[in-house]
Amino acid sequence: MRVLLVEDDREVADYVGRGLEEEGNNVTICFDGSAGLRAAQSSPFDIVVLDVMLPFMDGFEITRRLRAEDNQTPILLLTGRDAARDVVKGLDAGADDYLTKPFSFEVLLARLRARTRVSQPEAHSKLRYADLSINLETHEAWRAKAPLHLTRTEFAILESLMRAAGRVVTRQRLIETVWGSGREVGDNNLDVFIRFLRVKIDDPHRSRLIHTVRGIGYCLRDEK
Repeated sequence: MRVLLVEDDREVADYVGRGLEEEGNNVTICFDGSAGLRAAQSSPFDIVVLDVMLPFMDGFEITRRLRAEDNQTPILLLTGRDAARDVVKGLDAGADDYLTKPFSFEVLLARLRARTRVSQPEAHSKLRYADLSINLETHEAWRAKAPLHLTRTEFAILESLMRAAGRVVTRQRLIETVWGSGREVGDNNLDVFIRFLRVKIDDPHRSRLIHTVRGIGYCLRDEK
């Protein structure tokens, strides 16, 4: 899963972030409400794990703004405030679930799995562009009906490009989406994986789909 974790307690953020990554997830961490809202608005995530008490903007307000923008990404609120009125306030704002601190990491994982299962119906498990298609559940990919054997990182990059097909995805957004904002990943790392993708996706075909936008990033575009 691609998880956005918004938590101002850096010790908690590190603990939860490392645990989620060890389970095979891609985690982006923000430490204040404003940064968390911008991340949720600018990149696709499977779920948002959101602390309530945050600097600049609290979790309730972030939830309300995302729902007002018709962003339906599942939101799990984390907080030490367990009064009934706070639970109701969070759910009324549009949150999908509510977990109070301190919490068991296993319970958190179970809640995340439950919420992402509900949010990913069969109709949304596949993405298609031109003659390229991917299955988000099985991590399979094809071009012109020929299977593509992609690594986890290659698949994540391709998914990000397909979700924004026809639009430019900046280098920074690709790095944050695939590796997370807390990782020290440079442009060279991204360029290597893009080359790998091009060999597998574009080289056997006459029409190229992956295009470089110099100084900015990459774009999936069909130029027949």
